[in-house]
Amino acid sequence: MSAPRSAPGRRPSPPAAPDTAGGDTASDVVRWAAFSCVLVPVVLLWYGTSLAGAIGTALGLAAVTGVCRVLLRQSERGAARMRAEERVPHRGRHHRTGTGAHRGGRHPGGTTPVN
Repeated sequence: MSAPRSAPGRRPSPPAAPDTAGGDTASDVVRWAAFSCVLVPVVLLWYGTSLAGAIGTALGLAAVTGVCRVLLRQSERGAARMRAEERVPHRGRHHRTGTGAHRGGRHPGGTTPVN
């Protein structure tokens, strides 16, 4: 069997490299946490914990997972905002540019001292 051939005049595309810069890792973390919210109570029931204890544990894990999900999403938005701000040139405190935009710049008018 021979190797697949690409179309004439076209180079084959390189294999996709794994995304080590993060990708969608927050979703992966939340997915695993949700899985543990189910798995841990099942294991607790298997080892003889009461049903009320297992349900309480499941609810506690679900609450922690929810808070972590919110914090991870907030962190992702903040990181995306920081990356976006790095690409945009800085315009100053109040988005003004020019010579009169900063304190201590030249002001029209006289140079008479104030008593």
